[in-house]
Amino acid sequence: MPVIRPIGHEQRLSIIDHLDELRKRLIWCVIFFVVAFSFCYAKNGALLDIVNRPLEESQHPGKKGGDPLEQAARYDQAIGRALAQLAPALSGTRSALGALAAEPGVSSAARTEALRSGAQLQKAAVAVNRAAKTVPTKTGRRPVTLGVAEPFVATFTVAGYAALLLSLPFILWQAYAFLLPAFDPKERRIALPLMLLVPVLFTAGVLFGYYVALPRAVNFLQNFNDDSFDILIQARDYYRFVVLFLLLMGLAFQVPVGVLALTRTGIVTARTLWVRQGYVILGISVVAAIVTPTPDPVTMLVTMAPLVLLYELSIGLSWIFRPSGGSIRSRWDEAWEAEEDSWSDPDGQDDPGDDDPGDDAEPTAGAEDGPARVS
Repeated sequence: MPVIRPIGHEQRLSIIDHLDELRKRLIWCVIFFVVAFSFCYAKNGALLDIVNRPLEESQHPGKKGGDPLEQAARYDQAIGRALAQLAPALSGTRSALGALAAEPGVSSAARTEALRSGAQLQKAAVAVNRAAKTVPTKTGRRPVTLGVAEPFVATFTVAGYAALLLSLPFILWQAYAFLLPAFDPKERRIALPLMLLVPVLFTAGVLFGYYVALPRAVNFLQNFNDDSFDILIQARDYYRFVVLFLLLMGLAFQVPVGVLALTRTGIVTARTLWVRQGYVILGISVVAAIVTPTPDPVTMLVTMAPLVLLYELSIGLSWIFRPSGGSIRSRWDEAWEAEEDSWSDPDGQDDPGDDDPGDDAEPTAGAEDGPARVS
């Protein structure tokens, strides 16, 4: 039995065959996840840099105020700039003292002192130049770890989440291939676009969350009332926040899938969605307020904008792909009405003599058994 390719709708499998197929598909999903995890763990340095970038960009060491750690970062930068300017000044002073010591008429004691001071200035210039090169160039703050094993656990966790994100399209395809035989051709034409849209929209939501919403959320939270706190971010809490935030953004981008599913099943129509879109936009604003953990209106509006656009797009798609041969709900209603008719008339035919009370009389013996025998 093929494992990657779905089986046909007309094939008949036993319970054991279904369980065996499920086991094989789960094994393939685990193998794919292990391969993706190995790749992500091998690139854990670049992966951690990507995840830490919103936190690093949220720090503003160049502005006034801020928490004490940002003030210390500004002090280090100021010291570095001062040392970089002091080294050539010391070298120039040493050269000037050497020139003055070579002038005629200078006493031997003054010449000796000038040369000695010049040598000290030269050593100081070398030390200052060396110190200026050791000033930290990366002022962005990174998450802190508190436990002995937390660096390994945090790296392992981030690699696992990244591997799950990479494996999601393959896992969804395996789930679709396992459930495909349960759909008839009409239902399959409905399920296939929805299954293809799920990973695409989820990936789009994750990318939008990382590049647009997450930096604004982290920037707002980390700089909120920062004059009153020593802000230290634990790696475990920060990575959990990032994963949960991106997961919610990916789920929020599934609006077209839900709308298409509702319209294809006949629960709602595209016209109803268009008429009631004001209430839907209000609901989207509530969802955006819940998904974004920041109370600032900018992040909320940035999150709302793509959701509203996706909803408007889903209305158009619902109108284009509206069911022409009857929705699933209508087919179920027809099947239910046919079942009720079969219950009321077991023979499947209307008896024209049902209203004749004489039909309910008991048949005579001669009619059923023929002529009576003579003993």
